[in-house]
Amino acid sequence: METEMDTAELGEKIVKVLKGIYDPEIPVDIYELGLIYDVMVNTDNEVKILMTLTSPNCPVAESLPKEVEEKITNIDGVRSAEVEITFDPPWSKDLMSEEAKLELGML
Repeated sequence: METEMDTAELGEKIVKVLKGIYDPEIPVDIYELGLIYDVMVNTDNEVKILMTLTSPNCPVAESLPKEVEEKITNIDGVRSAEVEITFDPPWSKDLMSEEAKLELGML
């Protein structure tokens, strides 16, 4: 039971860090923007992030996943981090949180 609490707590820390990473073209963090599809933490505190980009031709296609991986790896307790990029399903504005839509004047 303690291990489950640890992975859940670590998951919360990861989400907090993700909310501090911004898409350079859109003034909204990548979590609220809907670019993060899944955050997986196993019992060994190895993290896998499944994410997408706003488009396959995104100018930060090289740097953004590396930034996510580095920042997650630097969290206390994370043994390793891997970022996988997917375009299935493709990102759309529907994936954005209400907060992000409000921030961008879409509500």
